[in-house]
Amino acid sequence: MKVMEWNTLICDKRVATDKFKEPQEWKDHPIDEFEKDYKNIISNSAFRRLQDKTQVFPLDKSDFVRTRLTHSIEVSTIANQLWHMIYNGIKEGKYIKDNFKKFKMEELEPEKVTNILMCSGLLHDLGNPPFGHFGEVVIGDWFKQKFEDKTFKFKDQKVSELFKNEKNFNQLGNDLIHFEGNAQALRILLKCYDLKETNHLNLTYSVINTLVKYPTSSEQIDKDHDNIKFHKNGYFYSEFEALKKVASKTETFSNEQFVRHPLTYILEAADDIAYATADLEDAFKKELFTLDELLDFYKQIIEKPEEYFKKDNSHFDDSKIQKTIDLFDYLKNNIKAKNRTKETDLALFNEWIKFARGWLMYVCTYRFIKNYEEIMTGNYTKDLFFDTFHALSIKVLKKAMDRFAFHSNDILKLELSAQTIINFLMDRFIPAVLYYDEKDENFKPSKADQKYIDLISDNYKEDYRNKVKKLNASNNTDAYKLYLRFLLVTDYISGMTDSFAKNLYQELNGIT
Repeated sequence: MKVMEWNTLICDKRVATDKFKEPQEWKDHPIDEFEKDYKNIISNSAFRRLQDKTQVFPLDKSDFVRTRLTHSIEVSTIANQLWHMIYNGIKEGKYIKDNFKKFKMEELEPEKVTNILMCSGLLHDLGNPPFGHFGEVVIGDWFKQKFEDKTFKFKDQKVSELFKNEKNFNQLGNDLIHFEGNAQALRILLKCYDLKETNHLNLTYSVINTLVKYPTSSEQIDKDHDNIKFHKNGYFYSEFEALKKVASKTETFSNEQFVRHPLTYILEAADDIAYATADLEDAFKKELFTLDELLDFYKQIIEKPEEYFKKDNSHFDDSKIQKTIDLFDYLKNNIKAKNRTKETDLALFNEWIKFARGWLMYVCTYRFIKNYEEIMTGNYTKDLFFDTFHALSIKVLKKAMDRFAFHSNDILKLELSAQTIINFLMDRFIPAVLYYDEKDENFKPSKADQKYIDLISDNYKEDYRNKVKKLNASNNTDAYKLYLRFLLVTDYISGMTDSFAKNLYQELNGIT
């Protein structure tokens, strides 16, 4: 692929035309298009609903546990800070190969990139269903079980057989089996693609493109692939043409292949840093572990990292392991120097988290600049922690979350609740939409089905109808329309907050 150029990567054009027309007088005091994106995101209802969606821990009465909203704000801030570190490093020529000086960014306006990254940080979890990432798993597992169920039929034909007769069966079925919040976020933001004019959140191409962490279809997923872009589903088949339009504008689509937008690496790193540090901080505040337990666990890993990361092909040499040991010693030595109480331990842990976060940001800056050429030609295949001094550190922090947080009673109960609630909603709404909008008089929704359909928000049904209107001869099939109806339900359920999903479940079960 040819070298990507910043003047096309930073594209301020939009997918559709906004119905709102700015008064001529406003042009006397203009703001750029990415600042407008930020303003529109903040006031958007889908974004604001993140305040009632679980990040890691169930929402409770305490005010310190992070929600999807506060997590997104942190990711937005870290991405902004990372960009400034990277930009200043490149401008000063740090780590840049002599023959690669053409990639300095003299003509780039850094504040525009700042706004793009802050917008994408706010939006990166927009498509996540209620009850954390486990909600994605429940939706995917529901479809997997149903496709194996012989009684799950459409017009007397097994749904799985119907999909097999469709030329895009692999992706249609896999989109549902591998339901993914990243792809769902893109789906939300590309609603306006089917409209000439829109009142939807109509973002610039660059903000949308930066959000595509995995520019890969569900039929290409390979979690063990050396190229990180193949690890998850990045878009649904229903948004392929719209995404291709976006990527063509930013020139991240070439030879029928998507590549990552360079800013996506920064967004991904910011998300990982926030998750590995801030969420671990929440776990500590919830008293899921003590500093002594963390130190014991930490020590076990750094003594034999190969036993904890057997599936990881990364090689941790002595110098890199030593940096992780230094991080460990920083905490251990400070503990010894204090008269410990619950309050002093919390203060020490918070200080250590800031120290760790600073190092993680430092190594990501190094890796981005060091591999700038590969990133700008679409050939870089790893994350920004890869083969740095703290490649092991980020893994240890994530492993600590798995050890101390994900098996706690609070999270186990949350996941069991999520499974019960989401499965119930899928059991009711998917059968209800099987014949939604069908013209065949022999196959119509029942009166009960129609009541469930009436509960689905009008904007989701409008999006479905707009997509159906644009169907052509090649995709105007029973299978594809059924696929769109299933997505209508996942749109509705994914858009729910934790409280709304729980309350709806109780109301439909007659629980007051």
